[in-house]
Amino acid sequence: MSPLARREARWGLIFISPWIIGFLLFTLFPMILTLAFSLTNISLQQLQPLRFVGLDNFVAFFNDSQAWKSLRVTFSFAALWLPVTLVVPFAVALMLNSNKLRAASAFRVLIFLPYVVPFVAGVFIWQSMLLPSGWFDQFLQTIGISNPPDWLNDPAFVYPGLVILGIWGIGGAVIINLAGLKGVPSELYDAAKIDGAGWRGQLRHVTLPLMSPVIFYSLTLGVVEVLQYFLVPLVLKNGTGEPGGSTLFFNLYIYKSFFTFQNMAYGSALAWVLFLITLVVTLLLFASARKWVYYAAER
Repeated sequence: MSPLARREARWGLIFISPWIIGFLLFTLFPMILTLAFSLTNISLQQLQPLRFVGLDNFVAFFNDSQAWKSLRVTFSFAALWLPVTLVVPFAVALMLNSNKLRAASAFRVLIFLPYVVPFVAGVFIWQSMLLPSGWFDQFLQTIGISNPPDWLNDPAFVYPGLVILGIWGIGGAVIINLAGLKGVPSELYDAAKIDGAGWRGQLRHVTLPLMSPVIFYSLTLGVVEVLQYFLVPLVLKNGTGEPGGSTLFFNLYIYKSFFTFQNMAYGSALAWVLFLITLVVTLLLFASARKWVYYAAER
């Protein structure tokens, strides 16, 4: 390397050193530590001598019916959550990108504003709105639905209620989709119009293929986030899993294993199980991306 290249590399490392230090201290080191914990019998009280137990904690996971129920809860919610969080921000971005929409800049600001509201505050706001006497049910009554559901206390409607609550913060996803739409070359739309393509044809043959990298990015992040779904059920139900265990997500079960049951070894094993599940699902997504994600720079 030339002296200039070495100097640039040195300054580059200096500028990214805060991130490197944070990653090593708060991500990599805790991951290694939890792997070590999962192979022992460590607990918060530690009534027994610390000893190496090998894979006993992972074997215990396969025999833990509650852990499997929590996984089923997580994947059931993900089946509803992921399509909504992909389609709704994309549809809103399409609307904001339309030349026919007046005051588009004002709408962008209004849609993005909830994203910067503290998340816990937003959860409490929507908790009051989704109560049987809340504003949301009053709105449903005004449009003719006389008996609106109890969104957060009925196991049959708690997942739609959580989805409604989550739509509050789609501003970031809308901005990402809007940035992708702005990057679609306008001459492709002109060529599609010349070929006789209408709005649906342009959406199918131009917009969706060129937006597929953004959709893939949103899908991957959405999978990672929904598998770690934790804060909302913790705030709404204090981590109890009510109603009827329908909100005892796997990440919440890990938290309870650590701090309620005080079993750090088993909690660490569950954390690594979640990491492996997330890794497998992500690898499957990347493997499938070769068939449906289009990059303009590739053949």
